[in-house]
Amino acid sequence: MINPKMMLAAIALTGTVVAASTAAAQVKLPPNVTMTAYDTGTSGFNITVAVGKMFKDKYGSDARVLPAGNDVARLQPLRLNRASISAMGVGVFFAQEGVFEFATREWGPQPIQITLSSIDCNGLSLAVAADIGVKTYADLKGKRIGFVVGSPALNQNALAVLAFANLTAKDVKIVEFAGNNAMWKGIINNDTDAVFGSTISGPAKELQTSPRGITWPAMPFTDKAGWERMRKVGPYFTEHKATCGAGEFSKEKPVEVGTYPYPIYSVYGSQSEDEVYMLTKAMIDGYDGYKDNAPGASGLAVKAQAKNWAVPTHKGAVKALKEVGAWSDDQEKHNNALLKRQEVLIAAWTDYMKGSPASDPAKLAEEWMGVRKAALAKAGMVNTFE
Repeated sequence: MINPKMMLAAIALTGTVVAASTAAAQVKLPPNVTMTAYDTGTSGFNITVAVGKMFKDKYGSDARVLPAGNDVARLQPLRLNRASISAMGVGVFFAQEGVFEFATREWGPQPIQITLSSIDCNGLSLAVAADIGVKTYADLKGKRIGFVVGSPALNQNALAVLAFANLTAKDVKIVEFAGNNAMWKGIINNDTDAVFGSTISGPAKELQTSPRGITWPAMPFTDKAGWERMRKVGPYFTEHKATCGAGEFSKEKPVEVGTYPYPIYSVYGSQSEDEVYMLTKAMIDGYDGYKDNAPGASGLAVKAQAKNWAVPTHKGAVKALKEVGAWSDDQEKHNNALLKRQEVLIAAWTDYMKGSPASDPAKLAEEWMGVRKAALAKAGMVNTFE
C-alpha cells in the first residue's frame, strides 16, 4: 500500500496551458499523470517537477509527483497502477535482478523497463582524499574504503570501482558508517580514505575545501580489461567524460570516469505501448520546456541517452526513439537480450516460490540468490552478484 504520508506529500503541479504546436498536437497525454521520485529537494525530484510542469504547459496534463525515500516506495505506486512513471536510480537494476531490498517474498525480480534517463556533466566514482597520495585506484590497496550500512547501491558501486583496479573488498579496509552524510564526514575527519559519490555533490565540495582535499583518479577508456571487470560488478556503469564537480574538472580538461543515469524514468513492461510512447514522446518533444528548469534536466536530451544499458527499454519508448533516429539494430539486439534475462529471472523466481521458500527473510534471500545464480548459469548469463 502507498504510504499515507507520501500521498499527503503529493505535489500538484500547476501552470498555464499554452497553444500546442503542430508537432505537440500529436501527443495525447491523459488529463492527469502521476509520477514518483526521490525525496523533495533531490535532483531527481526537481527534474521530475520540471518535466511535470512541461506536461501541463505544453500538453494540458496535470501532473503530480509523489516523493518517496527509497526504491521500494518509488516502485510500489507504479506496480499498483497508481502511477504512470517513476524517476528511479540504480535501484531499477536491483529490482530487475531481484537482489538486495527486492530479494523478498513481496517482490522478487521485476519486469521493469525504462524510457529516458539523464546523464549530465558529473561523474560517479570513488572520491579519494588527496592527502594520501593516490594517483590511480590501484593505489587504494590497503586503504580505508567507506561503506554505508543498509545501502547496497552505494557499497556495490564502491566495489565496482575497486574492481576496475582489480581490487576486491579483501584488498582494502572497509569502514562502515550509519549514513551517506556520516560517511562523507568520515573522510573529512580522516576516518576513511575513499567514498563513493557524485562529483557535484555538496559533501564532495566540502572535502575539496577541507585540509585533506579531493581527487578522482581517472578510469581510462582504453583500459578495456578494467572496464570489463567493473561491469561484472556494476553492469549499469558507462564510460563518461566528467566536466564538472569538486576537483580538476572542466570542458577543456574532462576526466574519464564512470557514471550511470539518474534519474531513470521507469515503467513496467505490462504498461501499454501507446501509453509509454506518448509519455516518452512528450518528454522528447517538450525538452526545451524543461531542460533549463532543474540541474541535470538537460541530461535527458536524446543525444545524451545511454546506449545498451543494463535494463531494457520499453517498446513504447523504443518507438519514440526510432522516430527521432535514436535507435539502432545493435540496440535492438541488446534490448532483446535484456528482455530474455528478465524472463529467465522471473521464471526462476516463480518456480522458487511454488516450492517451499524459507519463512525467515534472511534465509529466503540466501536461498533465492542460489536459485538465481543457477538459473543464470544455465542460461549462459552473467550473475553479477556473488
